[in-house]
Amino acid sequence: MKLSRYFSLEEMTFSQTAVRKGIENDPSKAVIENLMHTAAEMDKVRTLLNRPVLVSSGYRSPELNKAIGGAATSAHMTGFAVDFTCPEYGTPKDIFNAIRKSNIRYDQLIEEGQWVHISFGPGLRNQKLIARFIDGKAHYTEVA
Repeated sequence: MKLSRYFSLEEMTFSQTAVRKGIENDPSKAVIENLMHTAAEMDKVRTLLNRPVLVSSGYRSPELNKAIGGAATSAHMTGFAVDFTCPEYGTPKDIFNAIRKSNIRYDQLIEEGQWVHISFGPGLRNQKLIARFIDGKAHYTEVA
């Protein structure tokens, strides 16, 4: 099912962890509506970067989110967040900088080292964070 010009429901819900652990990752109708909004916003990211965007994590059921150690309030569980890369554009740092300098509105934008996290929840705080991992634990620094 197409959610937007560039993104499908399948790619926004696929999880290797869910498959490996036998965890259901089927969104409700309300979450699918959120995913449609998120996909439309991700179309803007795709247009900005002008290259294919590879989603590594979109929607996560609460069980899946817990299994991967996600935050208890993760926007992934409501369909408002995406972790992605765009290798043809550049590094996650390059992508982070391009988005933060654009007019794309978001709730959170996080450069996570190996990928970029972006969320489009109702808050639209335009919060920009950089994650650094120390002993396997993420430490976040807010940037302007």
